[in-house]
Amino acid sequence: MSAHLKPAVSVTDHIQGNVDAPVEIVEYGDYQCPYCGAAYPVIKEIQKKFGHQIKFVFRNFPLSEIHEHANAAALAAEAAHLQGKFWEMHDIIFEHQRHLDSESLLGMAKKIGLNVHQFQHDIQSEALQQRIDADLESGMRSGVNGTPSFYVNGNKFDGGAEDLENMLLENAK
Repeated sequence: MSAHLKPAVSVTDHIQGNVDAPVEIVEYGDYQCPYCGAAYPVIKEIQKKFGHQIKFVFRNFPLSEIHEHANAAALAAEAAHLQGKFWEMHDIIFEHQRHLDSESLLGMAKKIGLNVHQFQHDIQSEALQQRIDADLESGMRSGVNGTPSFYVNGNKFDGGAEDLENMLLENAK
């Protein structure tokens, strides 16, 4: 039996691409996870190749027990979201994945043009931690057992980002 996405994607999610796309890809990811880091350029390539056919959603699933900076990076992305720059922060974090201490995250916030004072205030917000915790809980309810975990049109996809790209290419033929 395959696992299903719970809850379904909604306006509260971080969505990139065509919201009415025929293919919805949800990734549960950890910003410090090397496998998520390896999947990042593949997802970018999928988005480039399939354009308007893809809706991409990112949900936080920081594996804090093994990645000490994963939760702080998720908080940084959520704080950037409050200034309308979630995807810019998402991308810069994955592009500098080996440097996720608080000083580096602050440098990234500056680099993408965030109001740094506001960012430093927001990153402490209990509401942002609750959002990350809600993503974690939805991941557990959806059957996530590692990162990255992908869901295609609501169903768990058994495979990595490359497998996802190959499946999309096969279906496009």
